[in-house]
This record gives sequence, C-alpha cells and structure tokens, in this order.
Amino acid sequence: MGALVTLDLPADAPALTLPWIITFGPLNEDEEWEPVVAGPYERAHALALAEAVVADEDLMAVVEPLQPHVTAEQILGDIAASRLAAENEDVETAALDEELADYGDGHHDHDHDDPDHTHEAPSIEEIRAGFARIAARLTA
Repeated sequence: MGALVTLDLPADAPALTLPWIITFGPLNEDEEWEPVVAGPYERAHALALAEAVVADEDLMAVVEPLQPHVTAEQILGDIAASRLAAENEDVETAALDEELADYGDGHHDHDHDDPDHTHEAPSIEEIRAGFARIAARLTA
C-alpha cells in the first residue's frame, strides 16, 4: 500500500476551488525514477484517483492545488511564505540544501541554446491566454 499526502484545509478555504494536480513518485528511497504529474482535476477527483493508484502500489501521491499566478512576484511571495513556514516549523532542510547546492555550479535542467527559453517573465495577458489554451485542450 502506498501513501497519499495532501493539504488539510478548512471547508471554506479558497484553495478548494482551484484545479488540483497529483504527483506520483517512489515511496522507497531505493527507487529512482522521475515523478509523474497528472491533472488538473477538481480536488475530489484528484484525491479519488490518487487513492485508487496508490491502493495496491508502493507509491507516494502528493495532491496539491495549482496556483494560477500571473506574475513572478506572486510566485516569489508564495516561495517566501513557504520558506518562512518551514523555518517556523523547524523542518529538516538538509536534503533540500544538498539538492540546491547541486544547482549552484550553473547546472540547470534546461537547454540554454533553446530559442524559446528566456529569463523574462511572460506578461499577465500571455499567461491568461495560456490558461485559455490549456482549458480548450482539456475540454476538446
């Protein structure tokens, strides 16, 4: 049997109305494979699908809301809030620090020669147009 991890939210939490994704990964540290991300779904559907998949498999499923941020500042705000929460809860960060140190030498998981790659954030209008394209593909 696997494990399911999700947020414990009050019944009136705004995040409950957001689209949700499921990230499936290995339950055991002995396994090494890239996680599989599925979604977006409504929260109830995401939880039910995750439960069905991990019921008889040694997998971990993380069910979390997608945050439809339209600016880099909104994303950075959530990152700052998450970091602050981790500090306040005295969360063990050694593994994360080690992982981040791997990226300190200029290593990135993207191709610098890719002409579509840019460090300039897309505009709010571009992001919202992307949301519309994704919605159209999901409902086609």
